[in-house]
Amino acid sequence: MTGPKTVRSPRRIHGRDTELAAAHTLSSSLEHGTGGALVCAAGPGLGRTAFLERTVQDFRAGRALLVRAAPGDATRPYGGIRALLRTAAEEWPDARTAEAPGPGRERDALSRLLRTAGAGRPLLLCADDVHLWDAPTRTELGRAAHHLRTATAPVGLLLSVAAHRAHDHALAGLPRVTLGPLDGPAAAALLDDLTEGRAAPAVREELARAAEGNPRLLAELTAGLTPSQLSGLTPLPRPLADPATLLRALGARPAELPPDTRRLLLLAAAAQEQHPEGPGADAALVLRAAAAAGLGAAALAPAETAGLVRTAGERIHFGSALLRRALYEAVPLARRRAAHALLASAAEADGGGPPRLPHLLHRALAADGPDPELAGRLAAAARTGGPHLTHEERSVALAVSARLTEYGTDRATRLTAAADHARLAGRPGRARDLLAPVRALPAAAPVRGHAELVHGLLSLRDGPVADAREELLVAAALLGPHDATAALTARLAATEAAWAMGDAAAYVEALGGGPERTGARGDATAGTPGRGGDAASGPSGPLPEDYRTGMAAVLSGRLDAGIGPLRRMLARTGRAEDPEVLLRAGVAALVVGDLEAACRVNARALAAARALGRATLVPQALEHLAYGELRAGRHPRARVHAEEGLRTAHRAGQRNIAAHQHAILALVASVEGDTDALTAHATAAAAVAGPHGLVQVATLTRWALARADLGAGRVDEAAARLGPLVSPGPRQGHFAVRMLAVPCYAEAAVQAGETEAARAAVEEFAVWADLGADPAAPAQLARCRALLAGTGGGRAAAAADAYYEEARARHEDTVNDFERARTLLLHGKWLRRRRRPGPARGVLRDALVAFEGCGARAWTEQTRAELRATGDAPATGEAPGAGPAGPLAGLTPQQLRIARCVAEGATNREVALRLSVSPRTVDHHLRNVFAVLGVRSRLELARLVDRAEKSTAPM
Repeated sequence: MTGPKTVRSPRRIHGRDTELAAAHTLSSSLEHGTGGALVCAAGPGLGRTAFLERTVQDFRAGRALLVRAAPGDATRPYGGIRALLRTAAEEWPDARTAEAPGPGRERDALSRLLRTAGAGRPLLLCADDVHLWDAPTRTELGRAAHHLRTATAPVGLLLSVAAHRAHDHALAGLPRVTLGPLDGPAAAALLDDLTEGRAAPAVREELARAAEGNPRLLAELTAGLTPSQLSGLTPLPRPLADPATLLRALGARPAELPPDTRRLLLLAAAAQEQHPEGPGADAALVLRAAAAAGLGAAALAPAETAGLVRTAGERIHFGSALLRRALYEAVPLARRRAAHALLASAAEADGGGPPRLPHLLHRALAADGPDPELAGRLAAAARTGGPHLTHEERSVALAVSARLTEYGTDRATRLTAAADHARLAGRPGRARDLLAPVRALPAAAPVRGHAELVHGLLSLRDGPVADAREELLVAAALLGPHDATAALTARLAATEAAWAMGDAAAYVEALGGGPERTGARGDATAGTPGRGGDAASGPSGPLPEDYRTGMAAVLSGRLDAGIGPLRRMLARTGRAEDPEVLLRAGVAALVVGDLEAACRVNARALAAARALGRATLVPQALEHLAYGELRAGRHPRARVHAEEGLRTAHRAGQRNIAAHQHAILALVASVEGDTDALTAHATAAAAVAGPHGLVQVATLTRWALARADLGAGRVDEAAARLGPLVSPGPRQGHFAVRMLAVPCYAEAAVQAGETEAARAAVEEFAVWADLGADPAAPAQLARCRALLAGTGGGRAAAAADAYYEEARARHEDTVNDFERARTLLLHGKWLRRRRRPGPARGVLRDALVAFEGCGARAWTEQTRAELRATGDAPATGEAPGAGPAGPLAGLTPQQLRIARCVAEGATNREVALRLSVSPRTVDHHLRNVFAVLGVRSRLELARLVDRAEKSTAPM
């Protein structure tokens, strides 16, 4: 039997924009008379059925049919085709497929269905779970799909398969999309749909973390909660996802497997407890343990056929981390311990060598009670196991060691160290779970200080940064007398919190003080905040005094005194290998304005973080790298790094870093003219920046919105947004962004008539530009002075020309092509307004080429409009003498430009600013436009222009 064939209205699909775009491309090709095919692969619960339902729902060009496969259809050859034909006959009596095909005629029947079922209109045939159908059916569907890709008939096939059958040879070579787990924002949006927005933020985060991006599991978890639990008034059940719920959501039925297969699956699941998020279980270790239990490797085959595991190389991989955990936890504890005992024996060192971590870990997991001696050996192995051990492996080992530890201080120390390694591995939720019991344990001040340090570092990446700063300062105070290196780590992190808050005084306060000032190591192991090295965070050595004095001077308002020490520090540490040292060097490079060094050093920090497995630092390194590229005017590169940084930040649970990436992407979108992207990123950034106190994010976001306003000619709005950001006062922006935004503000303010306010900001900018902290500043200063001089006449006008020439000359010494193009555009506008169209054309052509190279679409359109105003039609791709046809043919070029601007909704003042004419000139031309076209309102004009433009648009 097939499943239901009537498609209900599916819930909205979140996080599948790329995949839905592929389905839309298929549908569009059918609408235009071309066939096609698409395969959708996904693991259990990831939404392949919802994806097909949504595609059918969206298909309006012709007929669409969704058929769901069932295991019963595979009991005989061509059972799937027969089921498909039967469903089509029930749905479309006119499709001539009601009669069952005779033996050997199934292929002909499928071809006839594809030819005739559309009844002369496009046809989309969707088959869900085709891996459940028999091999002959899959072969024929694959053959038909390949034929449709080159056919001119408007027929399409959309087939879904389980992820473990995605490489079926019958479907090889077909276009494919793969649905993975939902990212954080998509999971949150789905939870809002499932709970109608009733879930408290903390509850929503818990649910999203437990489901690990699986939509079906999210639905299962929310369905089992009461309204009181959803609202956070009563505690959530523990565990949130029990093994039975997990197995049901993942479609796994291990009870149907042979007993030996289930035993071998348990061994594989237990073997991966050492590295739950790692590359799979060690197949050799599992098979040695299995042999000791009398199990052969062939016992694994039924689990592979069921899609629960696959063997690749030397590893056994489970379908997902959730599946492995469910299979492991569904087994009674006694059987799990027995499996670990077998694995411990199989992992025992050969030749009497020292026990390795896997052996000790499995021995500990097999233990039935506290064992201080084994716990100590396991903790020591986690600390000294060599560089090949990942942070996750160390975290697991230390957590198991803590489980076998009775004494309060030792237990707290090991839990804290385990949490720190989990943090470094990019597992903040796991880190918080490990820290939760620490505060209830009796422990000395150093241990409590380390726990506060780890918690503060977690809050710094995902939480209110003001709270994180206070936690980190408490940690520094607790650690100061005992562990100078760890106290220094806490203070450095507190400075980062203060930076994000936009509080320069708090930064300087956190940077100084304390006995750790000299960078002495005390009795702690270098690079570790815990005694004996149980935890892994911390700088790799003393903080350079040049960095301390340089940043303290800069943040105290003495940039001239800070640049020298920071440059010396950068010269010494720019080739370091420690990612945290490199990130500090990257900050120094940005502060002193060495943008090439900033990009180079931050790229090294990124590479080092990846090479050392410091997953928690990867999003931050990508953020710093993207910001450096942005400052250098390389917006496409900034976008690539910020998009990757956004993905890694979401995976690592670092919402604060994700907000920074959204702000950078908003700035890029403001240059590229992508209004939808700008709105989306600005909204996402603001949603976190407000609650978490991220002043830098909020400032960058407002700057992005203002720059988009400026690019679209909305100078009043741009000036209103930027004014508070560049002026002293309670609503000012971030101290590190304030001067960078002044050139943008000056341009908007001058054009908006706020000349005196612009002049005051520019004079302050001049002092800052002279310090040499921004290579683009001297050219921008000359541009700002040209804008101000251009508001006067006589000698002031001559001065404006000189300032523009100076700005253009200074831009030749910088790499920021976007800022250079903005100067060229403003200069071209000035020359045209001074009735010098010849020189203006040359300058504007250079600006157009530069903007096009930067992908700055909004500014490109401004420049083209200016070129048209100079009479340079060929520069815009228009033939000389070409003009509008139809009702607009009677307008002069200037009248046409004004009519188009007004039709877009611009006011007379905005039109005047765009075209560099006076509002009075716009008013005069607009009255003539109304008279020529016979319209009486701006609305009538907009409708007439729209109709005329559409009627003359190329087909």
